Amino acid sequence: MNKALGFVKAQPVLTAAFVLAVISMIFIPPDEQYIGYCNFAVLAELFGLMIAVAGLRGAGLFEKLTGALLKHAGTIRKLSLILILLCFTSSMVVTNDVALITFIPLTLHIFAGINDERSRVLTLVLETAAANLGSMMTPVGNPQNLYIYDKYGLSVWQFLQTMMPAGIMSLIMIVLLSLMIPNVPCMAQSGEPRRLSKRITALYACLFVLCVVTVFKVLPYPVCAVAAVAAALLTDRKLLLKADYSLLATFVCFFVFVGNISRISEVSTFFSEMLKGHEIMVSALLSQVISNVPAAVMLSGFTKYGTMLLIGVNLGGLGTPIASMASLITLQFYRSSENARTGWFLAVFTAVNFGMLSVLLAMTLLILKIF
Repeated sequence: MNKALGFVKAQPVLTAAFVLAVISMIFIPPDEQYIGYCNFAVLAELFGLMIAVAGLRGAGLFEKLTGALLKHAGTIRKLSLILILLCFTSSMVVTNDVALITFIPLTLHIFAGINDERSRVLTLVLETAAANLGSMMTPVGNPQNLYIYDKYGLSVWQFLQTMMPAGIMSLIMIVLLSLMIPNVPCMAQSGEPRRLSKRITALYACLFVLCVVTVFKVLPYPVCAVAAVAAALLTDRKLLLKADYSLLATFVCFFVFVGNISRISEVSTFFSEMLKGHEIMVSALLSQVISNVPAAVMLSGFTKYGTMLLIGVNLGGLGTPIASMASLITLQFYRSSENARTGWFLAVFTAVNFGMLSVLLAMTLLILKIF
């Protein structure tokens, strides 16, 4: 009993995901469709990226980047803004998942030498929002964009015309929210950084690039996972223990939950009736429960207004931690960090996300009404 309670306390997100998956299995018993729930490509890519990032950190690259950023940023606010904008811009090209799994560990490493938990949490929350919102600007930024872009046969111009207003508004809001971070000097970490291993850095940089290429479907996803295991075995087997398997298990549980929920006919019928004329609001709200990717897939069968659905599921990535499952990456990394205050993090995450979601939805609906 004590061990079980200890596990629940140590892994509340995984526990909640597991409970939801089990409850959903009561309504949809396990069958041959379950295997189709899991996005094995995402799991393999996340695993490969975790190993790549752990390898780059072990090679000393994080120390080098930390020193450079602290030296040139000058203040905590400027440092945080640089990291936030990196998440926003990079997610347009390498997806929100890749952006977060790259920059969240670096952010945690940097703030380990800065005694400011308030700034650390706000930076992580804004980085997550930035990755989710930046990724909505391009068809390849996230899975729901690619799906809707193909499903409705949108042109690049139609896509950009649809998402540009919300993208510009979201960037302005993120920059304004970053002003809450104190504009005080950030002191460099004490001690000499260890020497950078160029050979190991080159190896794991290649692995990182290979994982990104896999995200773009240039290579089959098993190549990414096999390459990650091979790299770890060649250099440091302990890196295999540094992958966040609890995060991968959390994704699997949510895949099962979402897959089962989407198969409950009463749920589908309910949302199909609500959707007419309210595509943006319904898709944004549904994303809070089953996340925006399955919400896009599920609702696309009930509306011909692909651009409205596109706006709704992308803005719907704000809100709960599962609204965009990429947000779970940040939550899990933060929970595993030293001196983590998960309750405080979730409070800030909820306030910022729902605040931004409310404003962006209101402004978007107003613009659509005017024009």
